[in-house]
Amino acid sequence: MNIKIITVGKIKEKFMRDAIDEYAKRLSRYCKLDIVELQDEKTPDNASEKEEDAIKEKEGVKIRGHIKDSDYVIALDLKGKHLTSEEFSEKIETLGIEGKSSIVFIIGGSLGISAETLKRADYKMAFSKMTFPHQLFRIMLLEQIYRAFRIMKGEPYHK
Repeated sequence: MNIKIITVGKIKEKFMRDAIDEYAKRLSRYCKLDIVELQDEKTPDNASEKEEDAIKEKEGVKIRGHIKDSDYVIALDLKGKHLTSEEFSEKIETLGIEGKSSIVFIIGGSLGISAETLKRADYKMAFSKMTFPHQLFRIMLLEQIYRAFRIMKGEPYHK
């Protein structure tokens, strides 16, 4: 299975990079992982809703440029469906059984994901009603993907 994470924004902190590298290494026995980091657009202070939508759409164009027609796209969105780790594992396993071997996760920029990009998503998922820093969220997503594969394979993992 191919897993791609498309994310807006770069990670500068070494400790976060180390965590990402660790989960990438762990995941290498279950899937091919590709992380695409896109440059975020600068948001002016006191930007209007129209300006924010334009910024999200600029980022959305970049995101969609990395998605193939055959990809199954999961957008991380606050309005998405909440899943347990077991349900998430089952979702990934079912996609594999259905022949969807390329799954793309989208983590938007600080303003979120554009409406056009959300339309392209096959599924919208939320981790929490809380807001998390995008850098930390990437680590959380990688951990949950790793946990999903462990659950799928019946391998032990802390609960």
